[in-house]
Amino acid sequence: MNARSDDEKFERLARTIHPRSKLLRTWVLKGGISAHTTALEIERSDGRTEKLIVRRHGDEDLRHNPNIAADEFKLLQILQSEGLAAPVPVHFDQSGKVLSTPFVVVEHIEGETEFAPGNLADFLALLATQLLRIHSLDGGRHDLSFLPRQSERYAKRLAERPTTMDESVFEGRIRDTLEAVWPLPRRNRSVLLHGDFWPGNVLWNDGKLVAVIDWEDAALGDPLADLANARLEIVWAFGRDAMDGFTKEYQSHTTIDFTHLPYWDLCAALRPRFSEWADDDIAEQAMREAHRSFVRQAFEASSASPGNDV
Repeated sequence: MNARSDDEKFERLARTIHPRSKLLRTWVLKGGISAHTTALEIERSDGRTEKLIVRRHGDEDLRHNPNIAADEFKLLQILQSEGLAAPVPVHFDQSGKVLSTPFVVVEHIEGETEFAPGNLADFLALLATQLLRIHSLDGGRHDLSFLPRQSERYAKRLAERPTTMDESVFEGRIRDTLEAVWPLPRRNRSVLLHGDFWPGNVLWNDGKLVAVIDWEDAALGDPLADLANARLEIVWAFGRDAMDGFTKEYQSHTTIDFTHLPYWDLCAALRPRFSEWADDDIAEQAMREAHRSFVRQAFEASSASPGNDV
């Protein structure tokens, strides 16, 4: 699709959302790999300008859930009703008549991701508090049954055991350990999970956390699944001490059982895509070294240390 036809489709979309509006400009937002994100600036019929974000879901997400656009829109409505820091949903379509792939439109949020906070301890505390708020959403007030089960996602990943293991990330040993204990006995109630909670999915404005974005991986499951993913991402972004501080902050405000955290850590560490996530070879090497340390601590904590070669 060329730029001209793309803009024509976005102009029709703008007029679908706000009749008689005019598309002023579009620009691609970089950072995510699971969806294609475009910002629109439109002029409404009353002369006001408005910015919108269009998220077109990727092929992998659509294979897992063809109804992902409707589900994400519904979840964002629930998050807004609970006052959680999330994008305001505006529109969705999965017919293929407006754009070729399903998409969700949300209001633009004035904010940026932060990877060099002035006060790291405060930054991590706010991240932990926000994750706790997500996990505390009252499922009794909302029907969240349309969301997938996180444990089933991992059961499927473990069942799809590749013929050749990637031992550069200790895949065989991770899989052996997880397969021996899966499914994990339930120790915590099932909660709403963001599914990909990390600093790159959190927006800040003037030192305040203003939104958690990119909810297409949301699921129901053990809160430790989200915590483990965040722990690995924080190791990559800020180091081991930051991970420990973030974890302690989260633990200090909850009474959930942390017995199975090492296993969820191993789930988070399974088959990382370094080449997609790292900016260059140096960054990839640093990520690999941090991943190695993360896997070691998970094995040691689960009393399943694989030896000195990890």
